[in-house]
Amino acid sequence: GGPAGTAAEPEVIIGELDGPVGTALATLTGDQVQGHTRVFALLNTDIQVRPVTLMVSKVTVKNSRYTNILMGTVQAAIANGVLDAVRAGDIPKEKANDLGIICSVWLNPGVIKDDNLDHRILFDIHRKAMALAIHKAMTDTPDIDWLLENQDKITHKYFQMGLDGKI
Repeated sequence: GGPAGTAAEPEVIIGELDGPVGTALATLTGDQVQGHTRVFALLNTDIQVRPVTLMVSKVTVKNSRYTNILMGTVQAAIANGVLDAVRAGDIPKEKANDLGIICSVWLNPGVIKDDNLDHRILFDIHRKAMALAIHKAMTDTPDIDWLLENQDKITHKYFQMGLDGKI
């Protein structure tokens, strides 16, 4: 949660580079698709994080401002979230060179119209969301028992908005 346009929804796949995740990572990197360019999570233009992390946009990228925000503020946030997960012990430091992460990234297309977009808030939300997504992935959270117990207590935000006639 935060100001309009700052929501984050990272979805991650984590696995060994010498296994299926490594194969998928290499395939995605070499098989670029217009509008859904795959890029590595970088702290800056030449500093790639470990574990190697490939970002894939959930939104078709058509606008240079959107590209700059996604491949700037959000890319840096994802990279920092990965390192936060290592620092927190969710990813063992000794496995940082052996694992790969594929991350589907959501950035609201409305950011291109927001002349007052707060990049600090956007960065902080995406950084925290990435670290949390990794934590959940590495700790099997929520577990299947919790999911089965709570399935009917949770309504998807956009489903509820549809029910309420807001979309």
